[in-house]
Amino acid sequence: MPSEIDTKLRESDANEREDKLDTDDATTAALHEHLVEHEVEEIADHSRLRVPQIYQVVRHEGETEMARPVTSLWWSGVAAGLSITFSVFAKAVLQQYLPETGWRPLVTGFGYTVGFLLVVLARQQLFTENTITAVLPVAANPNGKNLYRLLRLWGIVFAANLTGTLVAALFSTFAPEPIPGIRETIIEVSRHAVAHGFFKSIFVAIPAGFLIAAMVWLMPSAETARFHVVTLVTYIIAIGGFSHIVVGSFEAFMLLISGEIGIGTMLAHFTIPVLIGNVIGGTALFAYAQVMKEV
Repeated sequence: MPSEIDTKLRESDANEREDKLDTDDATTAALHEHLVEHEVEEIADHSRLRVPQIYQVVRHEGETEMARPVTSLWWSGVAAGLSITFSVFAKAVLQQYLPETGWRPLVTGFGYTVGFLLVVLARQQLFTENTITAVLPVAANPNGKNLYRLLRLWGIVFAANLTGTLVAALFSTFAPEPIPGIRETIIEVSRHAVAHGFFKSIFVAIPAGFLIAAMVWLMPSAETARFHVVTLVTYIIAIGGFSHIVVGSFEAFMLLISGEIGIGTMLAHFTIPVLIGNVIGGTALFAYAQVMKEV
């Protein structure tokens, strides 16, 4: 018969094995819990934002911009007007150095992206970006206060953008040329801005407004690809021959200051119709109706 000592030893071994199993089970459970949490984080990191989430981000941007002080909006808008003119300058530089061939517009179009990259990545106030961001809060809660805030934002930013492009046009006209002959090339590049009549100018401006709105809509999920998104979208505007109210205002001012066009031609062939087209394109398709049943 087993002695009392043997019995106690066997009980001790059994207890140790049970403790070990309990420890292993606890370790395994903890590991599984860790893996589940880790996987959940990975899924969250790699999943795309849903449309209602993008809507909320863009709408929040609009609310924030409409609440900014006048001074901040004004100087940010002036900076955007100055920065955007580098789209025309870069395009003119490429055109001046490239041979006149059928493929030249496909290369000079990349110069058009430069000003937009400066503006968008620096978070400066550009009128056509606000056509979508500021409309969403108004569409979600239409009232007199929100409409006033929208018109206030649009008015300040639009005037500031045009002030910046006018200053840049004056500087480009009267300052010494950094590259010989570049002023004439800028004027040559700018002539397309007023090449259409009133109604055609509206229609060639609608796609530009749509594409800028698409760019704004893409930004929340673009993350590190924002450079590529801005480049792709604005390159399409360039090679498609579409009209952008802020970039084109610099071109129109250059033609006006040089005496090639009068103020009436500028307003009728460019400013008024292109403004209408950009607003239509920027607000018609990217609006509250997209997500009204989900938010």
